[in-house]
This record gives sequence, C-alpha cells and structure tokens, in this order.
Amino acid sequence: MPDKIKRILENMKALSPHERAMLAHCLISSLDDANEENVDDAWLQIAESRFAQLESGAVKPVSWEEVKLTLKREL
Repeated sequence: MPDKIKRILENMKALSPHERAMLAHCLISSLDDANEENVDDAWLQIAESRFAQLESGAVKPVSWEEVKLTLKREL
C-alpha cells in the first residue's frame, strides 16, 4: 500500500463519524464518470414527457395502493 494512502488512513481515524461519512461521500463522488453528466437532463426529459402524458389523458394515474396490490398479486 502506498505511503500516501497509509497516512490518509491513519489521519482518518481522528475524524468524527460525520466527517468520515463526508469523506466517504466525496471519495465516491470523485469516481463518477463524465458520461454521467447528462443523467439529470435525461431524467428531467422523462419526467416532463410523463407529465405531458398525464395532462393530455394519454395515460391514467395509478395510486400507490393500486401498485402495492398489483405487486402482491404477482408475487
């Protein structure tokens, strides 16, 4: 293991649980690919499209209760 990582791990022990969680989040976030940059835009387009379908009446909304009942029947 490189010395740099050993020093980081030793220093990490002095951090509070909240600080370690923040460090973990930052480390994981740093692994995100540039390919994921457009994910938010894609989700927004999907949401807008589905909303338009609901507004136009092309699809009917389903309540959470109906979804749960359907899932129970299929299991």
